[in-house]
Amino acid sequence: MIQKTLPILTALVLMTSCYEPERKCTDFKDGKFAFTTTIEDEEKTTIFLRKGDLEVDYFDGKADSSSVRWINDCEYVVKKLNPKNKSEEKSVHMKILSTTADSYIFEYNIVGEAKHDRGTAIRTK
Repeated sequence: MIQKTLPILTALVLMTSCYEPERKCTDFKDGKFAFTTTIEDEEKTTIFLRKGDLEVDYFDGKADSSSVRWINDCEYVVKKLNPKNKSEEKSVHMKILSTTADSYIFEYNIVGEAKHDRGTAIRTK
């Protein structure tokens, strides 16, 4: 029994270990995107426009601007230009994990904090 399943298991491991998700991060440096998340049992959507080193977020009818500093093609740091409180002064590290033609999956966290969250941004334009 082991002699029959071992080659199959080995082949599966080899095939899946070579798989890497597509990461065409430069395709998403600029554009208009939407990100939806659940906050207190309610779905909320942020629309954001990113061009060069500037990002403008639209959330709950309010606009907010942030600087964007790219670390490499797939990672960048966002920092609010006009923070209204201590919490908004903290930078957010963003890392694009995989891409499709019109979306990307990303991981984000407050710089210096261990907790990471994930989301999906969808190109809207």
